[in-house]
Amino acid sequence: MRNKYYNDAIIGGKSITASYTKNGELLRLMYNTPDFRQLIDFFRTGVKVNDSCMIYLHEDRNNRYNQYYTDDTNVLNTEIENTYFKLKIKQVDFVSLKNSVLIKRYIFTNNNTIDLNINFLIHSKLLSNSNNMVGGKLENNVLLQYCHNNTLCMFSKNDIKTHQLNDSDNNIDTGVIHDKDYIGMSSDSSINYEVGLLKPGETRELDIYLYCIDNEKTLTDEMWKNIENIRKIDTAHEQISVEKYWKKYVKDHINIELKEENNDYNIKFNKIYKRSILLFPLLTNKETGGVAAALEVDENITQCGRYGYCWPRDAVFITRAFDKVNMQKEADKFYKIFCKNTQNKNGMWEQRFYTDCRLAPCWGYQIDETAGVIYGVYEHYKVTKDKKFLKDTLKMCENAIKFLFVYLNNILGINDDEDVVKNEIEKTYHTENRNKLPLSYDLWEMCEGVHLYSLACIYAAFNAILEIYEIFKPEYAEKNRLKLESITKQTKKIEMYKKEIYKYIDQNMYNEKTNTLNRNTNDDMTDISLIGTVTPFKLYDPKEKRIQNTIEKINMTLRTYTGGYLRFEGDHYREGKSPWVISTAWMAMYYKEIKENKKAKECIDFIVRSANEHGLLGEQVDNNEMKPNWVIGLAWSHAMFILAL
Repeated sequence: MRNKYYNDAIIGGKSITASYTKNGELLRLMYNTPDFRQLIDFFRTGVKVNDSCMIYLHEDRNNRYNQYYTDDTNVLNTEIENTYFKLKIKQVDFVSLKNSVLIKRYIFTNNNTIDLNINFLIHSKLLSNSNNMVGGKLENNVLLQYCHNNTLCMFSKNDIKTHQLNDSDNNIDTGVIHDKDYIGMSSDSSINYEVGLLKPGETRELDIYLYCIDNEKTLTDEMWKNIENIRKIDTAHEQISVEKYWKKYVKDHINIELKEENNDYNIKFNKIYKRSILLFPLLTNKETGGVAAALEVDENITQCGRYGYCWPRDAVFITRAFDKVNMQKEADKFYKIFCKNTQNKNGMWEQRFYTDCRLAPCWGYQIDETAGVIYGVYEHYKVTKDKKFLKDTLKMCENAIKFLFVYLNNILGINDDEDVVKNEIEKTYHTENRNKLPLSYDLWEMCEGVHLYSLACIYAAFNAILEIYEIFKPEYAEKNRLKLESITKQTKKIEMYKKEIYKYIDQNMYNEKTNTLNRNTNDDMTDISLIGTVTPFKLYDPKEKRIQNTIEKINMTLRTYTGGYLRFEGDHYREGKSPWVISTAWMAMYYKEIKENKKAKECIDFIVRSANEHGLLGEQVDNNEMKPNWVIGLAWSHAMFILAL
């Protein structure tokens, strides 16, 4: 599989999420969750015009491109003009509301003065390995590409003219394919549709359907019945229905007064806000509420540890943004289903999971993943005021608090021999040298140790559980005195730990000479996450001198000439020279906190300038070109933009 680092556009619906290049090439087809399984290695389309060889739609030197979404929808349009033959092709991609089917509409227009005889070819390869081989089969004018788990059904209302199930690579460039076999063992196959003879000025349409099935859940008879029903779809009408659905979705979730679109900046600002609303459901597991950090960008792990998973910490920020755009039901599901089903018996959450709640590959634990969930539960309640939601998640939060106690006991050196839970957890993490938890990674997952951001997150989790207890105290005073006594005892313990956190920071993470905060106990490198002590976790008042000095240090060391901010000094991830949308939004949130709205707007302006033409935000920004240069459509970036507003 070749490296496909940039998802320039993303669409989806039902059980499908798909991504494209800026020239309209289908890069990824995720089914049936946004993080698993990615079906295709490549999906290449092209035309043979008159006696030409294959003209690839997405990479020919004579092609000109224009790509755009239909306003306020997840319907993607790619206009391709072949200047040599003066052939215009409009490709429209969208996912049906009713079925797990990606519909690809191709509208051919002959702008030449001569007749053009057109054949349309598809060369498709599914991801395959020794444990899950892919085969191809042609049946009832459908190309079935199948493995043990899934089948991709490729068909049209038109008949397939020719096909080739094996060795397509050898001759596909000629635009002539032919095969006598109806079934083959190759993971790549090709099919050819006859568009026909187009006279000058004439237009013709071809609709292609990519229907995904789960082999365990869909019987063969059911599959063929569904294929026939899909063939009967009026695709133009279905496109209109999909557009209406997404336009209404955007309208229902706009929660701010949008800017008057009288200049390019305001147009782009509104585009990012709306694209955030349209992106969030594409990355969310509809059954569990788990949210993928992004559509995957690096399956081969050449640049990173992959992104197509759900980190509880990221999702806490993302679900806060959900609450800002009227997606409370999705946020509710994240805590009540995803978090409950992924919590370890000892109360913690691991680093990351698949959105279906299964544990994903990890390389360590991060204490803020656990603390963040408790904080997020209360933040969500503050929006919904749903007391039943708190009841449903209270036990989960209390178990997490016990784990935080154990973590702090190890850090602060507090011994509590009577704490059975603590002893059980330490036994789980027993090593030859010590009965202690392993060191936690920081939120950037690059440094092990004790981190100020993590302590601030724990502090916020403690405040959250105290607020939750205050809500239930009247009820327990009347109906459950034993629970009230337990809460009173727990409250005293939490207040003690909060004081110990302050004391520990003063002794280990505070530079008296510069009156600034250090990010951890190992170094004094400036880190944007230090802002977390103010917003969102409120460990310190934003106007404290140590905070102001720390912010000044951040501006001197992390701010780039374009107005964007790096993550931290000495960052070596992808050379560490590019500002991050998350970092810059965090600065905007701080400036809003202290009412410096002009500086906050400068940060937001940087983010707006950095988005791609569709309004999708990247993880990082190319300072020279002011465009995303890594992980386009990062959910955390979009969430921080929403929160910074």
